[in-house]
Amino acid sequence: MHLAPRVLRRAISAATIALLATAVGCAPQPEEKASDQASGSTGTTCAKGKLATQTSGKLTIATDEPAYEPWFEDDKPANGKGFESAVAYAVAKQLGYDKGAVVWQSVPFNKAFAPGVKTFDFDINQVSISTERKKAVDFSSGYYDVRQAVIALKGSKAAKATGIADLKGLKLGAQVGTTSLNYISDVVKPTQQEAAFSKNDQAVSALKNGQVDAIVVDLPTAFYITSAEVTNAKIVGQFENQGGTPEQFGLVLDKGSDLTSCVSSAVDALRKDGTLAALEKQWLSDAVDAPVLK
Repeated sequence: MHLAPRVLRRAISAATIALLATAVGCAPQPEEKASDQASGSTGTTCAKGKLATQTSGKLTIATDEPAYEPWFEDDKPANGKGFESAVAYAVAKQLGYDKGAVVWQSVPFNKAFAPGVKTFDFDINQVSISTERKKAVDFSSGYYDVRQAVIALKGSKAAKATGIADLKGLKLGAQVGTTSLNYISDVVKPTQQEAAFSKNDQAVSALKNGQVDAIVVDLPTAFYITSAEVTNAKIVGQFENQGGTPEQFGLVLDKGSDLTSCVSSAVDALRKDGTLAALEKQWLSDAVDAPVLK
């Protein structure tokens, strides 16, 4: 069957356009564009107060329940008190949402970064950014640099440690598969075999029962343990970060969320203008002042 000249010309034009589109699609992309695509927010503009949120005109923020200090105060995320509550509202403001436009939602810790569609715009709950978790969710830029800390019972030999050398002869414990356990074996290098526990609460029980002299956990967990679980324990000190990029907490978003780059930009702005540092000093002064074990 022969095509009419006009139809033939259209067919040739369409084929040419298709070939050009294929060529462009296969061509190397600029690094900046590739980075934008990797963020999960392709082509999104961050118009203040007009983002594609769960509820138009509102920003839905999730955290666990109960919400512990010093991240929140009085188990009330909406009061703006506590480091993470303050950070959440600072991010909201950067995005163009005032306090009245923020809606809080309760989401269990593990569910926040589990696979599946999210009911929140972002979650803030001391979730460390990791390659494994990135397979299921998006993360913002880090809003808090995490350090590992040592906990011991008050009045014990371990509680008097001022440096790594003072820890070498002690029986230390931590949860298996954690950076906490790595710090014991790689940084402290104790003379006694470290104790590895399947869960943190088992490590805490071992500390209470005198089975270990001290345990290593991340500093935020140390706050919780010493304030709520083992009140006769103290934070002996914190380790310096080892290697390159520090462990960080990030805001959790749905995988491929259109909001990811906007939220990351908001966090970056708060870090750049000193807001994050000021909030850390205000709400986490203990973390800032905790002695560094060298």
